[in-house]
Amino acid sequence: MSNYLVAMEAAWLVRDVEDIDDAIGVAVSEAGKRLNDKNKEYVEVEVGVTGCPACGEPFDSAFIAANTALVGLLLEIDVFNADGEKHASRIAKSEVGGALRDVPLSVIDVVETDEDADERDDE
Repeated sequence: MSNYLVAMEAAWLVRDVEDIDDAIGVAVSEAGKRLNDKNKEYVEVEVGVTGCPACGEPFDSAFIAANTALVGLLLEIDVFNADGEKHASRIAKSEVGGALRDVPLSVIDVVETDEDADERDDE
């Protein structure tokens, strides 16, 4: 059994907004509130990044049309004692998806972490 850091992308819709920064603030705040209400404070929430199709430089994942924004959020969660990457992904999607009903989620990265080695280094 291993520990994993699972990164997921969520598509968050924000209505009645005119500015990208406002849309990002509202999306992060609303997602954090819904997670906190379900006692999932341990899930990290930040705005995602998208590469520019022309130059490749990263920019915030947010788009506004008709005063409605689609914001891509990056959600990270530590999963402990999973049988493998697929199992860790399922656990993460279940934990986060339960709190963020009707929000599309996609696992974008799973990294095995070695908590035991970190603890040994501290001794």
